[in-house]
This record gives sequence, structure tokens and C-alpha cells, in this order.
Amino acid sequence: MKSYLLKVLVIVFFVASINLTAQSEENPWQISVGMTAIDFYPVGTHEPGQELFSGDTFEDMFNVSDHWNISPSISYLSVGRYIGNNFSLNLAGAYNQIENYGSQRVDNLDYFNLSLGVDYSFSELLNSNKFEPIFGVGAGYTWLEEGPFNSNGNADPNEINSTESFNTSLGLTYWANDYIGLSLKTTYNYVMPDNTDLVQQHFRHSLGLNVRFGGLDTDGDGIVDKKDLCPETPGLKIFSGCPDSDGDGIQDSADTCPDEFGLAEYAGCPDSDGDGISDDKDQCPDVAGIAEMFGCPDSDGDGITDQKDTCPNEAGPEGNKGCPWPDSDGDSVFDKDDKCPNEAGTVANNGCPEVPGEQVQKKLASYAKTINFEYGKSSIKAEATETLQAIVEILINYPNANFVIAGHTDSIGSKKFNQKLSEERALSIVNFLISNGIDSSRLTSVGFGETSPVASNETDQGMAQNRRVEVKLAK
Repeated sequence: MKSYLLKVLVIVFFVASINLTAQSEENPWQISVGMTAIDFYPVGTHEPGQELFSGDTFEDMFNVSDHWNISPSISYLSVGRYIGNNFSLNLAGAYNQIENYGSQRVDNLDYFNLSLGVDYSFSELLNSNKFEPIFGVGAGYTWLEEGPFNSNGNADPNEINSTESFNTSLGLTYWANDYIGLSLKTTYNYVMPDNTDLVQQHFRHSLGLNVRFGGLDTDGDGIVDKKDLCPETPGLKIFSGCPDSDGDGIQDSADTCPDEFGLAEYAGCPDSDGDGISDDKDQCPDVAGIAEMFGCPDSDGDGITDQKDTCPNEAGPEGNKGCPWPDSDGDSVFDKDDKCPNEAGTVANNGCPEVPGEQVQKKLASYAKTINFEYGKSSIKAEATETLQAIVEILINYPNANFVIAGHTDSIGSKKFNQKLSEERALSIVNFLISNGIDSSRLTSVGFGETSPVASNETDQGMAQNRRVEVKLAK
């Protein structure tokens, strides 16, 4: 019956272990191998009706020579699986040969133990990666071959004594690295007091080598997913499993230019032209420039980058594509603003001179000669309107200059009539100019009658030249 129960127990233990594995693939396995020491102290000589125990169970616990049964070879194997929240499930087996059974000496009895338990690790609580204290509880079976006593107090060499037991354990593991550790563990196996089998309460001490393994590494970079910050992308240990594609020492997640070897000061981006502006922010990455122009050069400092500047070595406004505006007459008024672009003037007078020059005065005289009036009247003929408008445009350009409008006649008629007619004709011109925007304060009209001829009044041609109006700059 007990043999059947043993088989069932072993099967249940392994199935439970396999199921836990499937539920927790992300967590590592742990296997421990080592030596054991079995201590049956204080089991004494048994006689019918006598208690199997005497004295304090924990007395003389470290009396190695009298009570411990130490195996000189590998006699302990444990397989563990982390199940979360600092808990691990462990399936352990131990074998030894018993010579000290309490205070009795026996002849190398075979001892077996199989147990399933749950351990709690205090390493996270202590914030320690090197030292891992554990506390565990569990249950199992213990077998003792050829027990020294049967239930009647007589030796029965053909009987194998076995019993269920509960156990508690304390242990400490020193981890040399993430995978290898050395552990020391003490387990107390407790048998219920009404159990009549001769396997008694006892201690199992073990010294073992612990090996962690089996963690899932999805990306195959040698860093288990539990510690891999980039579990699906192969990376480097220095970056907790995250990649550095361009090998510049800056992991991709913090690298603005993950595919280009760069500098830490530029968040992993290069500065190809060495202008202090990283390529990702440099609009001219192959030509050294300035920050104000987003890494592009501005050779003439006019605020227009060289590639957009028609005159990159000569400062000019954006409105003229980076070239300076022309000033044909050199009067400091650009041609685009100069109302007299070919005649030097003043800024105050929009590039025109304050008074008309000789050429302008000649133009005014030429225009004035073509003005015609009705015969013997001061009425201006319609065909003279265009000429008068041209005179108005010239006078507007010289707002600080004053002009004299002089009227003249030929010698036909009386001197008195001619004098009056010349005055009226001059005044008629003045009135036209005033009506077209010329300030009256700038204009003076005067009539000279027939007194200032420019040709002979003896011919028709001469008289036509004498019938005239003159527009002159006031002195």
C-alpha cells in the first residue's frame, strides 16, 4: 500500500512542477546539488510503552560526531521554480546511510526523503543581490530501510519504515553571480505524535551548489526577458538588453539618430560640417553655417542664406533677393524709391533735387512754347492740356522750388491791350496749375505784353514765336 502511495506522490509532484513551468515561462529554474547530513537526535533506545523522545529536541543540535550522519558524496538534489512574489516551488530528494540513530549505533541503514515545498526569499526585502535568506514549508515522505525496531520493539530487518511528514526549513544562499550560488539549508521533518512508525522527527542539513537557468530569452541576446528592457530586439547587456544600432555608445531609445554614428552632446546625432549644429537640425549639414540660419552660411551677413542669396558676398535686402538696390544717380535714394533716378537729389525730396537743374528747366521752356490760346483771348486750347499736365508732374517733383509764369504777345494791337492779354494768359496758366495740385504760394504770374520779343514782328513766323508763355524758376 505504501509503495503504491509513494508512486502516486512522485507522479503528483512532477506533474505539479511541469504545470507551474507552463504557467510561468518568463521565470528561471533553479537546480541544487550537494551533500546532506541527517540528525535523528534525540531519538533514544526504544522499549515497549516508552516515549520515543527524551529531552529537548534542539539540545545538542550541533553534536556532529554523536548524532549526525554525513554523506561524503552527492546525496541531495532539488529542482525549483520561481512562481512570483518572492515564492518558489521546490521538489527535493535526499539519500543517506544512517549509522547514528539517536543514541543508538546501527549498521548503515538506507535513508530516503522526497518532499515538495514552498520557499520565500527575503533578498528583495533586504535589497541584496548576493545574499538570499529563505524560509520554507512543505510536506513529504521519508523511508528508513531495516528499521531497528518494529511496533513491538523488536528488530525486523525485512521491514521498510516510512511516514508522511511536514517540514520547515531555513537557508542562506550566496550568489557569486546571476547564475551560480552556494547554499546552506537546514530542514526539520516533523512526524505527527500518534504515528507509530519508527521514522522519527529529525533534521536534514544540506550544503549545495545552486544553479539558475531556463529564463526565456525571446531575442536571443543572452539576457533573459525578465531583465531585458527590449525583450524582442537583440541588444547589449550594458543597456539592459536594448540595442545600439550605430555603435556610438547611445542606446537606440535615447538616440535621435539611431542609424548614424553620433555624439552624446547631440543626442546621438552627427555634426558632419563641424558647425556645432547636429545634422538632424542642420538644413545645410555639409556646409558649416550659423545657428541663426539653422546651420546654413550667410557670408554677407544680410540675413539671407547663401543658397537663397543672389549676391551672397554683398549684403542686400530680401526684397531684392539678397542684392543691394541700385542707386543710379548716387544720391542715397534707391532707384525704386527715387522719383528722379537719373538726377542726384535729396532724400527729403524723394531723390529729386530741391530745384530743377538746367536740363529740367530746358524741358519746361520747351513745353511752354507749345501752349496755344484762342486768338486774342486768354482761353487755353484743348490740345495744350497734355503739355500742361507734363509741366504739373515736373513741378510736383520740386516742392521747395517757386516758379514764374510769364506771358508775351506779338505787336498786333495796342500796347495796352497786349499788356493786359499777356497778364491774363499768364494767370490762366497759373490757375490751371493750381487746380492740378500746385500750391499757389509757389507760383507768380506776370505779363510783358509786346515788350520782350524773341523774334521779329515783321513776319508771321516771328510774331508766332513772340506769342508765348514761359515757365521759369524764380530767382
